[in-house]
Amino acid sequence: MSRLVLLNKPYGVLSQFTGGRGGDARDTLAHLIGLPGVYPAGRLDKDSEGLLLLTDDGKLQARIAEPRHKMPKTYLAQVEGIPEESALARLRTGVMLNDGMTRSAKVEAIVAPSLWERDPPIRFRKNVPDSWISLTITEGRNRQVRRMTAAVGHPTLRLVRWQVGDWTIEGLGPGEWREIQVR
Repeated sequence: MSRLVLLNKPYGVLSQFTGGRGGDARDTLAHLIGLPGVYPAGRLDKDSEGLLLLTDDGKLQARIAEPRHKMPKTYLAQVEGIPEESALARLRTGVMLNDGMTRSAKVEAIVAPSLWERDPPIRFRKNVPDSWISLTITEGRNRQVRRMTAAVGHPTLRLVRWQVGDWTIEGLGPGEWREIQVR
Protein backbone atom coordinates (compact mmCIF):
# COMPACT_ATOMS: atom_id res chain seq x y z
CA MET A 1 0.00 0.00 0.00
CA SER A 2 1.19 3.48 -0.88
CA ARG A 3 0.42 6.68 0.95
CA LEU A 4 -1.17 9.47 -1.06
CA VAL A 5 -1.87 12.89 0.42
CA LEU A 6 -4.33 15.26 -1.25
CA LEU A 7 -3.44 18.83 -0.24
CA ASN A 8 -5.25 22.04 -1.11
CA LYS A 9 -2.11 24.15 -1.56
CA PRO A 10 -2.76 27.77 -0.66
CA TYR A 11 -1.66 30.71 -2.78
CA GLY A 12 1.90 31.81 -1.98
CA VAL A 13 3.17 28.41 -0.82
CA LEU A 14 6.07 26.69 -2.61
CA SER A 15 5.58 23.03 -3.69
CA GLN A 16 8.59 21.94 -1.61
CA PHE A 17 9.48 21.36 2.04
CA THR A 18 12.60 23.54 2.25
CA GLY A 19 14.01 26.69 0.71
CA GLY A 20 11.46 29.26 1.73
CA ARG A 21 12.20 32.95 1.73
CA GLY A 22 15.25 33.34 3.94
CA GLY A 23 14.84 29.81 5.29
CA ASP A 24 11.28 30.57 6.47
CA ALA A 25 9.16 27.40 6.40
CA ARG A 26 5.87 29.36 6.40
CA ASP A 27 5.89 29.62 2.61
CA THR A 28 6.73 25.94 2.06
CA LEU A 29 4.86 22.67 2.58
CA ALA A 30 6.74 22.16 5.86
CA HIS A 31 4.25 24.28 7.81
CA LEU A 32 1.26 22.44 6.33
CA ILE A 33 2.18 18.74 6.41
CA GLY A 34 4.21 16.99 9.07
CA LEU A 35 4.20 13.52 7.52
CA PRO A 36 7.67 12.05 7.05
CA GLY A 37 8.55 10.35 3.79
CA VAL A 38 6.02 11.95 1.43
CA TYR A 39 7.09 14.11 -1.49
CA PRO A 40 5.21 16.16 -4.10
CA ALA A 41 4.16 14.32 -7.25
CA GLY A 42 4.54 17.24 -9.62
CA ARG A 43 4.53 20.93 -8.91
CA LEU A 44 2.10 23.77 -8.55
CA ASP A 45 3.66 27.20 -8.81
CA LYS A 46 3.62 29.63 -5.90
CA ASP A 47 0.97 31.81 -7.59
CA SER A 48 -1.43 28.89 -8.08
CA GLU A 49 -3.74 27.18 -5.62
CA GLY A 50 -5.37 23.82 -5.34
CA LEU A 51 -4.65 20.13 -5.54
CA LEU A 52 -1.10 19.02 -4.90
CA LEU A 53 -0.54 15.29 -4.51
CA LEU A 54 2.20 13.94 -2.26
CA THR A 55 3.25 10.31 -1.99
CA ASP A 56 5.84 7.97 -0.53
CA ASP A 57 5.83 5.76 -3.65
CA GLY A 58 8.28 6.63 -6.45
CA LYS A 59 6.36 4.67 -9.10
CA LEU A 60 3.09 6.41 -8.20
CA GLN A 61 4.90 9.76 -8.16
CA ALA A 62 6.17 9.11 -11.70
CA ARG A 63 2.73 7.99 -12.93
CA ILE A 64 1.20 11.23 -11.63
CA ALA A 65 3.93 13.69 -12.61
CA GLU A 66 5.54 12.46 -15.81
CA PRO A 67 3.92 13.84 -18.99
CA ARG A 68 4.32 10.55 -20.88
CA HIS A 69 1.59 9.06 -18.66
CA LYS A 70 -0.82 11.82 -19.78
CA MET A 71 -2.68 11.97 -16.47
CA PRO A 72 -5.40 14.63 -16.88
CA LYS A 73 -5.21 17.71 -14.69
CA THR A 74 -8.23 20.03 -14.44
CA TYR A 75 -7.82 23.70 -13.61
CA LEU A 76 -10.36 26.42 -12.87
CA ALA A 77 -8.98 29.65 -14.28
CA GLN A 78 -10.30 33.14 -13.70
CA VAL A 79 -9.25 35.03 -16.80
CA GLU A 80 -9.24 38.64 -17.87
CA GLY A 81 -12.07 39.40 -20.27
CA ILE A 82 -14.74 37.08 -21.62
CA PRO A 83 -13.27 34.58 -24.11
CA GLU A 84 -15.14 34.20 -27.37
CA GLU A 85 -15.70 30.74 -28.80
CA SER A 86 -12.74 31.23 -31.16
CA ALA A 87 -10.36 31.66 -28.20
CA LEU A 88 -11.78 28.57 -26.48
CA ALA A 89 -11.43 26.62 -29.75
CA ARG A 90 -7.75 27.57 -29.96
CA LEU A 91 -7.22 26.28 -26.43
CA ARG A 92 -9.02 23.04 -27.34
CA THR A 93 -6.90 22.35 -30.42
CA GLY A 94 -3.56 23.45 -28.97
CA VAL A 95 -1.71 26.73 -28.67
CA MET A 96 1.75 27.57 -29.94
CA LEU A 97 3.98 28.58 -27.02
CA ASN A 98 7.65 29.50 -27.07
CA ASP A 99 8.50 25.86 -26.25
CA GLY A 100 6.23 24.35 -28.91
CA MET A 101 2.62 23.42 -29.54
CA THR A 102 0.51 22.26 -26.60
CA ARG A 103 -1.59 19.12 -26.76
CA SER A 104 -5.31 19.52 -27.23
CA ALA A 105 -7.23 20.38 -24.07
CA LYS A 106 -10.78 20.11 -22.80
CA VAL A 107 -12.01 23.67 -22.28
CA GLU A 108 -15.34 25.22 -21.40
CA ALA A 109 -16.60 28.52 -20.07
CA ILE A 110 -18.11 28.04 -16.60
CA VAL A 111 -19.98 30.12 -14.06
CA ALA A 112 -17.82 31.47 -11.24
CA PRO A 113 -17.19 28.54 -8.90
CA SER A 114 -17.89 28.76 -5.19
CA LEU A 115 -14.34 28.94 -3.86
CA TRP A 116 -12.62 30.24 -0.76
CA GLU A 117 -11.41 33.84 -0.68
CA ARG A 118 -7.86 34.26 -1.88
CA ASP A 119 -5.38 36.16 0.26
CA PRO A 120 -4.35 38.50 -1.24
CA PRO A 121 -7.37 38.92 -3.51
CA ILE A 122 -6.86 39.22 -7.26
CA ARG A 123 -6.56 42.69 -8.70
CA PHE A 124 -9.90 44.23 -9.59
CA ARG A 125 -10.24 46.44 -12.64
CA LYS A 126 -13.52 48.29 -12.92
CA ASN A 127 -13.38 48.58 -16.72
CA VAL A 128 -12.16 45.05 -17.52
CA PRO A 129 -14.54 42.13 -16.91
CA ASP A 130 -13.33 38.71 -15.90
CA SER A 131 -14.74 35.22 -16.33
CA TRP A 132 -13.98 31.59 -15.53
CA ILE A 133 -13.01 28.62 -17.65
CA SER A 134 -12.38 24.98 -16.85
CA LEU A 135 -9.34 23.59 -18.64
CA THR A 136 -8.10 19.98 -18.59
CA ILE A 137 -4.62 19.24 -19.90
CA THR A 138 -2.53 16.07 -20.12
CA GLU A 139 0.91 17.64 -19.97
CA GLY A 140 2.52 19.86 -17.39
CA ARG A 141 4.88 22.45 -18.78
CA ASN A 142 6.06 25.29 -16.59
CA ARG A 143 3.15 27.72 -16.02
CA GLN A 144 1.40 26.12 -18.98
CA VAL A 145 -2.21 27.13 -18.30
CA ARG A 146 -1.18 30.74 -17.65
CA ARG A 147 0.82 30.84 -20.87
CA MET A 148 -2.01 29.23 -22.86
CA THR A 149 -4.67 31.69 -21.72
CA ALA A 150 -2.31 34.63 -22.30
CA ALA A 151 -1.59 33.34 -25.82
CA VAL A 152 -5.29 33.60 -26.71
CA GLY A 153 -5.60 37.10 -25.22
CA HIS A 154 -7.06 36.26 -21.80
CA PRO A 155 -4.39 36.34 -19.07
CA THR A 156 -5.05 34.22 -16.00
CA LEU A 157 -5.87 36.18 -12.86
CA ARG A 158 -6.43 33.21 -10.53
CA LEU A 159 -5.61 29.55 -11.10
CA VAL A 160 -6.91 26.64 -9.04
CA ARG A 161 -6.01 23.04 -9.84
CA TRP A 162 -9.19 21.17 -8.99
CA GLN A 163 -8.46 17.62 -10.09
CA VAL A 164 -5.60 15.27 -11.02
CA GLY A 165 -6.73 11.95 -12.49
CA ASP A 166 -9.60 10.80 -10.26
CA TRP A 167 -8.50 12.82 -7.21
CA THR A 168 -10.03 16.22 -6.37
CA ILE A 169 -9.86 18.81 -3.61
CA GLU A 170 -13.61 18.60 -3.09
CA GLY A 171 -14.27 19.42 0.57
CA LEU A 172 -10.74 20.65 1.38
CA GLY A 173 -10.11 24.26 2.35
CA PRO A 174 -6.76 26.00 1.76
CA GLY A 175 -4.00 24.23 3.69
CA GLU A 176 -6.21 21.24 4.50
CA TRP A 177 -5.25 17.72 3.46
CA ARG A 178 -6.40 14.15 3.67
CA GLU A 179 -4.47 10.92 3.31
CA ILE A 180 -5.71 7.95 1.33
CA GLN A 181 -4.25 4.51 0.71
CA VAL A 182 -3.71 3.41 -2.89
CA ARG A 183 -2.57 0.13 -4.39
